[in-house]
Amino acid sequence: MRWLPALAMLLSGAVFAAESTLTLEEALRQADAAHPDLEMARAQAEAASAETRLADSLNDLRLSLEAGLRAGHNELLGAHPQSDNLIRLDARKTLFDGGRQGAGMEAAKEESVARGLQLMDVRTQRRIAIMARYFDALMTDMQYNADTEFMAVAYTDWDHARDRTALGQMAQWELAEREARYQDSLLRRNDTRRKLREKRQMLAAALNQTGPLTAELVDPPLKGNDRRLPEFDALLDQAMKNNPRLVAQQRLLAAAGQRITAQRVAERPSLELEAEAAQWSREATTRDDLRVGVNFYWPIWQGGRQDAGLAREQARFHAQQAEVERLRMDLRQGLLETREEIDYLRDSARKDAQTTVTWRDQALDKARAEYEMELRTTLGTGMAETQVARLRQRAVEYRLALAWVRLESLLGGPLEPAQEDRK
Repeated sequence: MRWLPALAMLLSGAVFAAESTLTLEEALRQADAAHPDLEMARAQAEAASAETRLADSLNDLRLSLEAGLRAGHNELLGAHPQSDNLIRLDARKTLFDGGRQGAGMEAAKEESVARGLQLMDVRTQRRIAIMARYFDALMTDMQYNADTEFMAVAYTDWDHARDRTALGQMAQWELAEREARYQDSLLRRNDTRRKLREKRQMLAAALNQTGPLTAELVDPPLKGNDRRLPEFDALLDQAMKNNPRLVAQQRLLAAAGQRITAQRVAERPSLELEAEAAQWSREATTRDDLRVGVNFYWPIWQGGRQDAGLAREQARFHAQQAEVERLRMDLRQGLLETREEIDYLRDSARKDAQTTVTWRDQALDKARAEYEMELRTTLGTGMAETQVARLRQRAVEYRLALAWVRLESLLGGPLEPAQEDRK
């Protein structure tokens, strides 16, 4: 038969020549690898840590050395310029600053903790993104196999129709109809192949790979999909305590409060200890080789700068406060939606998909029996429809796994055991 070589070529043609395999665990291990989102969060955390060290060092002992080569003219000392070189070592230490350094230090500490929590959340979101891209590529791969099966069936039907038309057993319009069906199935198969390349490229980008991803993806077992789902109130309590985004925003709010305090104490007086050792090439009675003293500084009036600075920090505080409330609302809504999705997938979608798979398996067994008994000439689309049913079943499990991961990201960690589980 002339269609067998072409059909074998269509069925054996692979979209990607797999050089190796890639498991979900291996992909997730790359969540901490270099990536723009992760590098940005790390840079912000490092900057916040540097701000903490800077705030802690503001009242440290400061040493400065000054030296100069110069000449001056003084009519009392002669008509010619005389050298007036100097070298001076100056030491200063703040004894009291009215609380400015303490408030700034607390603000920097709070922000450093917040940036660390945000870095942790970015890592979690990276894992979720990689898992979603991995599942997308797996589903598209399975859809491609099913579409290839549908296309092969349509091609076989069209090829048989050509033979029957040549023998005068089929009208030309019937042949055209079967050719159109084949072309439609070929178009769907080719479009799925394009989507598969696209999904794999998106997975490669999530893994921060520049080249195409040619590894064969391994379907994961997803054993955690059958965990016990706690009640909403228990989940909400854990999320409000541990959600990294919310806790980070609360820390940023606390930092904004400390900056208001620092701005308010900026008008307080300060004391500074100063010690100086100096030497000049020209002696003078008004100069000291050694000098020690305490300097008192009090910014009595600074114009409108103080009020403007305080208003600015208060506005930032209110913005951070509003952000905390918004995150609480979003967290409650996201938690409710995610829990409802898990409940629906486990109790409804999973059962429906399993029922469809059972039905398609039985229908395929029936088609095989009829084929072996020569009651029908082909298996038809039974194998392709069975693949579609299994794809639908795995899609439910993928959605369920992603929902569990999103739930744990909202909770800020693994599920806490319920009261009855602790007993």
